[in-house]
Amino acid sequence: MPSVTSNSSDSFDFAASGRRVFAIEAEALNAVAGRIDGAFSAACRAILACKGRVVCTGMGKSGHVARKIAATLASTGTPAFYMHPGEAAHGDLGMVTDADVLLALSYSGESDEILLLLPALKRQGNTVIAMTGRPQSSLASEADLHLDVAVPTEACPLHLAPTSSTTASLAMGDALAIALLEARGFTADDFARSHPAGALGRRLLLHITDVMHVGDEVPKVTPDASISAALMEMSRKRLGMTAIVDETDTLLGLYTDGDLRRSLDDAQIDLRNTRIDAVMTRAPKTINTEALAVEAAQMMEAHKISGLLVTNAQGTLVGALNIHDLLRARVV
Repeated sequence: MPSVTSNSSDSFDFAASGRRVFAIEAEALNAVAGRIDGAFSAACRAILACKGRVVCTGMGKSGHVARKIAATLASTGTPAFYMHPGEAAHGDLGMVTDADVLLALSYSGESDEILLLLPALKRQGNTVIAMTGRPQSSLASEADLHLDVAVPTEACPLHLAPTSSTTASLAMGDALAIALLEARGFTADDFARSHPAGALGRRLLLHITDVMHVGDEVPKVTPDASISAALMEMSRKRLGMTAIVDETDTLLGLYTDGDLRRSLDDAQIDLRNTRIDAVMTRAPKTINTEALAVEAAQMMEAHKISGLLVTNAQGTLVGALNIHDLLRARVV
């Protein structure tokens, strides 16, 4: 490993070097963007018409980029996976069906491992889309469609390490994925379905019914119960509130620990003998069973409350939840 002396590192302008890389790579991206044309549109149409998957492949740094492009396509509505070209020549080519499209990345366009696969894929009838920096290369010539990602120069001053070229290829993959996403009408809900463990997935897929308390866990008393009886129910159910319902569980009101503090400040109130319907909040904020959990979080924040009762379309109490339930579900 090359040694770096203390004096040389102290005098070197790291920030200037970093800014130079950004400038070179920005220039490369602009150059490639200027070449997005009919071939790009044809590639998008070929992928949209594909009945199978997009099989992304590449060797070395191009392989890393191909793997990322496959992941981006798959998460935005275009089924895709990465296939290592070396492994493909030793059996993994069996993963590719005649309904698939091959997206092959090689900046030189001369990667032997990829060129070796083309005859078998051609015989099978697969459409091959090449992404190279050399339009006259073997891969570009053999492919059905070619995406030109040639860059003016690499950011590496030795012109050896793939830098600008991999950035350009990655951006071209992103351009394909987003163009396809928009053409498909892919929505945030669609994205969430393929990301159920992510923050967006939880926000868009988790419903009130997934986090609310039901049955005996729901605190409730009848309107003729005393305040002390309501407090006992609140203590048992530990949600900081209790619903007041009639004999059919129709919601009549709500009593919270905040209401309790106000009751204690009122010297006229006898906790043992005062009926709960005399001090309850009538027409409290509620949420329906069809709502998303994130809507409950938004409602709690907007109204500065820490709990909600859940009712159905008929106004019947069916559940309850508080901010801690949303925190445990990682909605907030």
